[in-house]
Amino acid sequence: MQLQLQQLLPVYFEESRKASSEIWGKDLAFSKGEMIKIVAPSGSGKTSLMHFMYGMRKEYTGVVKYGDKNISQFNAEDFALHRSNHISIVFQDLRLFPEQTVLENLEIKRQLNPYHSKEKIQYMASRLGIGDKLQSKARICSYGEQQRVAIIRSLLQPFDFLLLDEPFSHLDNENSQKAMELMLEESRERNACIVFADLERIDYFPFTRLFHL
Repeated sequence: MQLQLQQLLPVYFEESRKASSEIWGKDLAFSKGEMIKIVAPSGSGKTSLMHFMYGMRKEYTGVVKYGDKNISQFNAEDFALHRSNHISIVFQDLRLFPEQTVLENLEIKRQLNPYHSKEKIQYMASRLGIGDKLQSKARICSYGEQQRVAIIRSLLQPFDFLLLDEPFSHLDNENSQKAMELMLEESRERNACIVFADLERIDYFPFTRLFHL
């Protein structure tokens, strides 16, 4: 399966943005197994791009396709199935359930389409330094801890594409590298593609292709 972007451009951007971007207004295809890095300064539409690829927003011209399927033609049931089986995401704003515990946030996700056992949650949490936070409500965790919860949550389902929207913005370098190692392991296990958008290049992400938004 490929993720294809065909002449994509947010409706709120001028056509002139195409000239300076390596993403907007271009025809691109990302394949399983690739590591795609997108350097995206503030205001360049990074989060919009992630939302377009995930199917959350439609304020764009052009086409987003997975395989031969144009997601603009998906209904709610199509999107639910697609997200459950083929695409996962770490949102910049995380979108955790604040009144649920860390474990409940993760177990809710895992049960939707189990890829890992419940025991794997403890393993991942321990690797990322939040093994002692599983019974804490998400809202009382620090933002960095919440970010690690969101990263683990994204890895508990099957996926062909993993979308990352500034996943390490509140993590120090050591914790960021640990989280990246875990995501790379999980993606390689699935032969999945990572599409990683951030403000700058990150040395410990072994991208196969680099784009400037």
